[in-house]
Amino acid sequence: MILRMSTLFLRTLREDPADAEVPSHRLLVRAGYIRRVAPGIYSWLPLGWRTYLNVERIVREEMDAAGFQEVHFPALLPREPYERTGRWTDYGDDIFRLKDRKGNDYLLGPTHEEMFTLAVKDLFSSYKDLPLSIYQIQWKYRDEPRPRAGILRGREFSMKDSYSFDVDDAGLERSYHRHREAYVRTFDRLGLDHVIVKAMAGAMGGSLSEEFLTPTEVGEDTYVRCTSCDYASNTEAVEVPATEPVPHAGLPAAHVEDTPDTPTIESLVALLNGREKLRRDDRPWQASDTLKNVIVKVVQPGGDSELLAVGVPGDREVDLKRLEAQVYPATVQAATDEDFAARPELVRGYIGPAALGADKPARVRYLVDPRVASGTRWVTGANEPGKHVVDLVAGRDFTPDGTIHAADVRDGDPCPRCGSALASARGMEMGHVFALGRKFAQALGLTVLDENGRQVVVTMGSYGIGVSRAVAAIAEKNHDAKGLIWPREISPADVHVIATGKNDAPFETAERLAAELDARGIRVLLDDRRGASPGEKFNDADLLGIPTIVTCGRRIVDGKVEIKDRRTSERIDLPIAEVVDHLVEVCAS
Repeated sequence: MILRMSTLFLRTLREDPADAEVPSHRLLVRAGYIRRVAPGIYSWLPLGWRTYLNVERIVREEMDAAGFQEVHFPALLPREPYERTGRWTDYGDDIFRLKDRKGNDYLLGPTHEEMFTLAVKDLFSSYKDLPLSIYQIQWKYRDEPRPRAGILRGREFSMKDSYSFDVDDAGLERSYHRHREAYVRTFDRLGLDHVIVKAMAGAMGGSLSEEFLTPTEVGEDTYVRCTSCDYASNTEAVEVPATEPVPHAGLPAAHVEDTPDTPTIESLVALLNGREKLRRDDRPWQASDTLKNVIVKVVQPGGDSELLAVGVPGDREVDLKRLEAQVYPATVQAATDEDFAARPELVRGYIGPAALGADKPARVRYLVDPRVASGTRWVTGANEPGKHVVDLVAGRDFTPDGTIHAADVRDGDPCPRCGSALASARGMEMGHVFALGRKFAQALGLTVLDENGRQVVVTMGSYGIGVSRAVAAIAEKNHDAKGLIWPREISPADVHVIATGKNDAPFETAERLAAELDARGIRVLLDDRRGASPGEKFNDADLLGIPTIVTCGRRIVDGKVEIKDRRTSERIDLPIAEVVDHLVEVCAS
């Protein structure tokens, strides 16, 4: 079927939408592919929906080729299964909850582990029924606190989620790698470069979690890769190797010193090195020798909260995203004036280990970076205004309640695997694979009889791809200053045929070429508008991003039309009689 711009439900925009932050958001709205309904909620218009369906088709074809079976569950889900797994509470404010007219609780599905688990429990009971991998492509709903970047981070989004069911861990490992390999093929077909990185499991749990990230400066994730080995990880999942205990015999006793006019770590270090009696005898003090203690409030999904002190070397910052990943499902908030007023032992700017710990008067749990190892020597707050403790030794003078990986990760940090330098980059999450294990099966009673007739709990994997997000990710990679540039398999059409001029000849030629191309299986967008100027039509063609543009205009009198490659901007003139065969060949290549 030929798409005609004279009747197409489409209006392109010349100006960027006011709330657009990234190129994909800006161009998809301007090109009339999507329209904003509310924050994080978008309608898909005809060209956008065709593009989305092409992405969905590729995902479906690769899942089917891997032997996974498609199902479809509702988006409106009952509370009870999520209550049994604990996620009704753990999700906190991130899910949409509602009641029916009888007062029963429901939610809009953020993900469907519970539904898949219960379906398999209902139908299968023997090891002979397994392994099994089933999937769906379904709309998901999450109450994002800060929806942004158009369809990259919305409250309604389409996801392909699949689940594997196996009798034992060896079976799970095989299923996990089958999905992983299918994902590589899927992203290759979508034309998305990807890096597979270690990730946190979050609400999913399980023993292994990896993200598929496509490198982009507008990505919301920071990841690191080793410059020597194949280690790669989301920064949230990087584990700092624990520093070995250091002998501390002979170190000076801890002593409190007046340290006026030291509002920053740099000014404190300068004071220490400037006073002869405070200088180290082995080397100058550095920012990394100071111990910074940050107080935060950890809030559980049910509303209970506690203060937490996080100790990191002074040349580091507490990465709140990393910290939240460590304390999930709790969230992290800044400590308030009321929190400090209730604990006068905590002196802002001068908080030290003497006031910290679950067994101390302030009753603040104290977790430190793994670099704060036994025997290491520090300068830190003395819990008095204008004073610091010098030569405070971990394990001798204080003992924290434990360690936590919450300090920021930087370029040049040692690789946890081989010790070489790490390098960071930005990426956008496109897929996530989890070795769930038995968490959901155990909670929901999914068991089968094994070959010895014993009841065993099924082990599961969970695997997601952001389908609607992939549309935006592809747009992020494929555009220029003029507009979108779709890969042919993703594009809503193969060829954009434009008729320009005041007489009938260009329009008649364009109609004939469009009909012949359509008959040969080529998807055609025909600009047959009589009232639009040539400049308007050419600008729209560049904005819409169809990979091949055919212009029927002034050269019609010479028996020729112009063919333009949208990606390279290369143009050729061809005799009209050769155009259809040429384009069929181009579209097949």
